[in-house]
Amino acid sequence: MRLGILGGTFDPVHYGHLLLAECCRERCRLDRVWFMPTAVPPHKQANAITPAQHRVEMLSLAIAGNASFEVSCYEIDKGGVNYTVETLAHLREKDPSRDLFFLMGGDSLVDLPTWREPARICQLATLVVVRRSGLAELDFDALTGILSPPQIETMRQHVVEMPRIDLRARAIRGLVAAGQSIRYRTPRAVEKYIETHGLYRP
Repeated sequence: MRLGILGGTFDPVHYGHLLLAECCRERCRLDRVWFMPTAVPPHKQANAITPAQHRVEMLSLAIAGNASFEVSCYEIDKGGVNYTVETLAHLREKDPSRDLFFLMGGDSLVDLPTWREPARICQLATLVVVRRSGLAELDFDALTGILSPPQIETMRQHVVEMPRIDLRARAIRGLVAAGQSIRYRTPRAVEKYIETHGLYRP
């Protein structure tokens, strides 16, 4: 099985996440895409994050009806700070027959050298980098010396183009806090969930 992994806080999930996953699913011929919300992201340990049960429920509502999408609670259930390399190693050990594809936005590419064991990440999974249409070409030069030339070339071959959709979870939280509309930024079911549970209100 060709399995795509899309990690993040998803606080909240929005149409940018969903479109990224769908573009990768189609371009890379993925059988499944797992949305994997993190418990405590390494680079956001000081940030306040919405409780996991809300983020998981919003994800479940957002992907309902898409048989190729699934929510994985592995990192949530594990708890604490989760590192991509450890998650991928677990998935590889649990089922070596799966072909793993780790999906990431182009803005995360420059941070990859600061991640734990980036070279091993590329051994455990194929990294799929998403580039938004109209933005500058992706710069892989920062990975020289961190990854091997074949690993960098594999990443170049798995760049996925997606329509430019400028949505940020932080901005959505800000709109809710200001009492403004988030319609068409996130699925209606997620919008109503946020409203019903009073999330992101001051």
